[in-house]
Amino acid sequence: MLRTQKALCAVFFLLAFALLPRSAGGWTEEDFQRKPYLRRPLVAVPSSDLEHERTVVGRRLFRQVRKGDTFLDLARYYGLGFEEMKDANPGVDPWVPPEGQIVLLPTEWVLPDTKWEGIVVNIPEMRLYYFHPRAKQDEGVRVSTFPVGLGRTEWKTPRGRFRIRGKTVNPTWVIPESIRRERIQERGWSEVSIPGGSPDNPLGKHRFELTLPMYAIHGTNIPWGVGMQVSHGCIRMYPEDIEHLFPQVKIGTPGEFVYQPVKVGARDGEIYVEVHRDIYQYTPGLYREAMRLLEKRGWAEKIDRRRLARAVEERTGVPMVISRSPETELVEEEVLELPRPSAALGGG
Repeated sequence: MLRTQKALCAVFFLLAFALLPRSAGGWTEEDFQRKPYLRRPLVAVPSSDLEHERTVVGRRLFRQVRKGDTFLDLARYYGLGFEEMKDANPGVDPWVPPEGQIVLLPTEWVLPDTKWEGIVVNIPEMRLYYFHPRAKQDEGVRVSTFPVGLGRTEWKTPRGRFRIRGKTVNPTWVIPESIRRERIQERGWSEVSIPGGSPDNPLGKHRFELTLPMYAIHGTNIPWGVGMQVSHGCIRMYPEDIEHLFPQVKIGTPGEFVYQPVKVGARDGEIYVEVHRDIYQYTPGLYREAMRLLEKRGWAEKIDRRRLARAVEERTGVPMVISRSPETELVEEEVLELPRPSAALGGG
C-alpha cells in the first residue's frame, strides 16, 4: 500500500504541473476561466459496506511555487479558498511563498453528513457542494464543489434549509438598512442601491435568491474574498464558478447551510477524517464530535485513535486516513517518532 500511495503522489504531483496555466507567475482572468476543475463533476458512492463506500472525493495535488505565485492565485486556479490553502500549508508565507517551495493543494474532500441533494454549504469548511440530479441507472452521485466566502463573526452565515426561489443576471443590490448604516459610519457611503453590472456591485454578475430571508448565493466583485469570512452573511463565489454553476441549478432546487467542522468518510476500504477550525465556536469538542460520527457509522473500533487525535490537533482541513490495520498502525508509529511535518512538504 505504501508503494502505491507514493506512486499516486508522484502521478498527482506531475498532474499539478501539467495543469499549470501558460502564464504561471503572471496570472490573468483568462487563466481562471480555464481552470481545470470546472470541467467535470466528481463521483461519490454511498454504501452501508465500508469496502464499497466512496464518500471521499478528489485527490490532493502538490505544486512547486513559481515566482509571482501567491496563495490567492493558487487557491483560485485550483478551486480552493485562501484559508484552505493556509490551513493545509502551515508555516508557509501565503503572500510570498518561497520560490521552489512544494505546497499541498487540498483538492480532496470528505462529503458532508447530510442529504445528498441540491446545494449544501458547509460553513466552517467555507465550501459549497452541488449534488447533481441523479438518474435511476446511476451507480454513483455526481457532485461539484466550490470554495465560498461567508459571513464575518458579527454577521454569521446561518444554518438552515432553503430552496432556490430565483436566479438573476446582473442583479441590482438594494442595500439593507443595517448594512447601509455601517457603510455610512465606516466609509461615508450613503447609496441606497448599486445597479447591476456596476464594478462596485458586491453581488457580481450572478445571484441565486433563496427562500431563507435576507440571504443569497452570488458572485463577487472582489474574488480574493472567496474562502474568507468577509461578507454580511451571504455566500460569495468566484465569478467563473457561479457562472459555471448558474445554468445547472434550477429554480426550486433544495439546499442547506450546515455546520460540520468534523467529517468522516471512506474510500477503498479506508476510513478518513477531515477536521476544520471551529470558526463560529459552535463545536468546542472536536475529538468528541469525531467519535460521535464514527460511532454513528459503526467505525469507532476500526480506527487508530492516535491518528484521529493528531488530525484534530492539526485541523489542516485535509482528509487523513485513520483506519486501524497492520499497515496503518506501522505508518502511525513511524510518524509519531518524527517531528511535525516540515513547511517544505506543506504539512501533507
